[in-house]
Amino acid sequence: MTPTTPLEASGARTATAQVHEAIKQRILDGVYRPLEFVREAAVARELEVSRTPVREALRELVSEGWLEAIPHQGARVAEWTEKDAREVFELRLVLEPMAVGLACRHIDADTLAHLDDLASRMETLTESPLDGAGHSELASLNHEFHRLLIQASDNQRLAQILESVVRTSIIRRNFASYDRSALKRSMQHHREMLIAIGAGNAAWAENVMRAHLLAARVLHVTVDTSTASASPP
Repeated sequence: MTPTTPLEASGARTATAQVHEAIKQRILDGVYRPLEFVREAAVARELEVSRTPVREALRELVSEGWLEAIPHQGARVAEWTEKDAREVFELRLVLEPMAVGLACRHIDADTLAHLDDLASRMETLTESPLDGAGHSELASLNHEFHRLLIQASDNQRLAQILESVVRTSIIRRNFASYDRSALKRSMQHHREMLIAIGAGNAAWAENVMRAHLLAARVLHVTVDTSTASASPP
């Protein structure tokens, strides 16, 4: 009998899910670049799994739009376009203010404290010039901040829709376009949202989130996938 590998030991579905998440994270981190092929054999070797869960994960990522299937060549990372950015922000501008408004009614003290810590860590990072590692850390903290805000809405369906919208390559793109004033404004928006949520003022929180996204959209819709790196909001 062929011995099981670490990821496969807990079952085929778990292995596929973990491979799926690993590939998606590499896309977000810029390890796999737009139009780069993700090879089944290479991924299986790197993650120490058989090719079956990799094949399933690649198929799922194609269906979700992270990868595109090229006949007779394989799967490659989908290119992020200006149209993609516009579509994502159209959805976010409707759904994220709704989520943060709901969070005003449902958030608990521990989550609010965690959000406050994330905001502080991002503020500290942006006080000094950022290198590649700093860009990546800021993007990760920023994504976690928005993820927690969405989860705090206590609306599972809304959270699921936004997860598929927000957690796309836009999260990690176009950071070079954020100058010092844009970064400072983004951090201020985070802080003001937390103040509004703490006060239980849904209208205030929704308006700040809307302003936050409108400011970011100006930068993101001109995204250049050949040079882009990582970004808020």
